[in-house]
Amino acid sequence: MSRINVVKNDTANVEQAALFEAINSKLGVVPNVMRIIANSPSALRAFLGLYAIAEEGELEPKTRERIALGVAEQNACEYCVSAHTAIGRKVGLSSAEIEANRAGGSQDAKAAEAVKFACSVAKNTGEVTTAELMAIREAGFSDAEIIEIITHVALNLFTNMIGKASRVEIDFPKVQLLGAA
Repeated sequence: MSRINVVKNDTANVEQAALFEAINSKLGVVPNVMRIIANSPSALRAFLGLYAIAEEGELEPKTRERIALGVAEQNACEYCVSAHTAIGRKVGLSSAEIEANRAGGSQDAKAAEAVKFACSVAKNTGEVTTAELMAIREAGFSDAEIIEIITHVALNLFTNMIGKASRVEIDFPKVQLLGAA
């Protein structure tokens, strides 16, 4: 059971209902983590705004999901691992690729550098080394893409924190964390 109120359709105020309608029209569902964030409509608007801007960037959807999976696993957020496993499958990631992403890598050499860099950004709160920046550039990522990777890390850290703090009910096919019994 969630430790923070999950805003339901029948209890949503006008602003929350409008946000849910927009989310549902895009995703076909309103994930529970967004129902938690909706306790503060301004927080949900801010999240959705940054998410929309981040989607417009140069990173392909598969790379964005790879990053989300690596960061969620690293942060031990079972909700986000479950959500991004489902979303990752929708964008074409194989089970083996999802496992590699959750372990901090990828079967694709360039994507592996993105996931590795993203996990380092998250783990070290942005304190990456010059060698890590050189490696991500040598893998073919532009400065714009590096900023986008960092942006996706920030978005995922936010939802990881919400998921863990609230202990929100997982509304995707449940995926256990690596190493979980």
